[in-house]
Amino acid sequence: MSAVGAGTLSVYDFSEKLAGQSVYFHVLRMSGSFFLWVGTAPTLSNLAVAMSTRFDPTPVSTLILGDASDTTPSSIAQRLAKKTGKQVFISYNLPNTNTSLSLEVENRIKQEMEKNPDKF
Repeated sequence: MSAVGAGTLSVYDFSEKLAGQSVYFHVLRMSGSFFLWVGTAPTLSNLAVAMSTRFDPTPVSTLILGDASDTTPSSIAQRLAKKTGKQVFISYNLPNTNTSLSLEVENRIKQEMEKNPDKF
């Protein structure tokens, strides 16, 4: 785990062995938002964004980059935006074929958010 930056922009990394593979997490915290990259190798295959609005209790989300049939990045961004009240950008670079891995990843993110809320 590492953290860099003391101003309005900070970088935070953590990793975990999930479903038999090392999964890496990279957080770029900005003022009122954060970018979360999740993957096993340095790729950026998709990018989704979600944010809360005053019009609906469910945050709006959209996929900016990647395969539109893969709803995982948008769904995770939406849930994290609801949890944090912040604008969330996420790049989820894991195969969407393993549902249990997806759940483990999301649970690991939530654990880290509870342990280090100032990093998100």
